[in-house]
Amino acid sequence: MEETAKRELVLHVNGEQRTVAARHADTLLFVLRGGLGLTGAKPGCLNGDCGACTVLVDGTPVKSCMMLAIETVGKQITTVEGLNRAPIQHAFVRHFAFQCGYCTPGFIMNAHALIERHPDADDATIQEWLESNICRCTSYQEIEAAVKEALAAKKAKTDF
Repeated sequence: MEETAKRELVLHVNGEQRTVAARHADTLLFVLRGGLGLTGAKPGCLNGDCGACTVLVDGTPVKSCMMLAIETVGKQITTVEGLNRAPIQHAFVRHFAFQCGYCTPGFIMNAHALIERHPDADDATIQEWLESNICRCTSYQEIEAAVKEALAAKKAKTDF
């Protein structure tokens, strides 16, 4: 098989089975954006440093620019388009936790995973998780406030 040959991949994205033609060397970011039209994950640094391309693979935040699409066959991929009005999305809006918005989907995906995995996260845990994403236009205060609000909302739901 030649290097540029494409093959069909069946990916499970946002709860749906999707078929896309991709090369073995195509990154998940490239396939999500170009092959599936899911443009929430953003190309930033393209080397795993900024987090603008963060998506969830089996619930774990990953930099989609650093993962080959073929590696995700048989796994559950969630993009910002698949969150379906998650509390963290509303909290970002209420706390103005964005300016230009380019990095916002990556932060939201990372924060969503944090809330799911560590519903009792303390300040140090929140800061540690947010370190994997970079924002050049806003302070992290608003982002942290949004995460804390979403954590409180999750805790309130589970305390019933």
